[in-house]
Amino acid sequence: MKRIIVTIALLISVSFQMMADIDDERQQKIFYALSTVVNGDTIPSFELMEVNIYGRKNFTKKSKQRKYDKLVRDVVRVYPYSKEIKAVLVETYLYLQTLPDEDAQKKHLEEVEKGVWNQYFPIMKKLTLSQGKLLIKLIDRECNQTSYELINAFIGKFRANFYQVFASLFGATLKKEYDPTGADADIEEIIYLLENDML
Repeated sequence: MKRIIVTIALLISVSFQMMADIDDERQQKIFYALSTVVNGDTIPSFELMEVNIYGRKNFTKKSKQRKYDKLVRDVVRVYPYSKEIKAVLVETYLYLQTLPDEDAQKKHLEEVEKGVWNQYFPIMKKLTLSQGKLLIKLIDRECNQTSYELINAFIGKFRANFYQVFASLFGATLKKEYDPTGADADIEEIIYLLENDML
């Protein structure tokens, strides 16, 4: 807490030092923008934006620490695949818009499905069950739609149901939604750390 207060104090002093280097008319306008009048006195005030401060979590119980470290490892491994899948979906959707008719779209989707299957199936086979479940959640995070909804939209309800049944054999569901403020808050923090090169 002391470090934050010192930082704010430094920001204020730097702001006033910068104002000293500005001509009088501009300095007066800036000062009024950074000040509030209370009982006839002009008091400097600053609106600071909200900042999230995250750090790698440390637990006293070894079992909780191992579970968290495993989650970090899984997110680091799986998160790039969710970004790739989003890119493939966006590219496919945009390309479908350029095709003249439904038959051409259907043919292209079959080619994409075959290509995705050939490219990603060997990778997906190497994922653990927990990493597979995590990937389903992260796809929902990236695309704002569950994996089931995406499959249904692109290649139909029959295939979506087939893949849903296949996933349920392993205790997973393609309808799993991502909850960044609830059950998946730790995952969201890990992604923040990962995206900002803090892991």
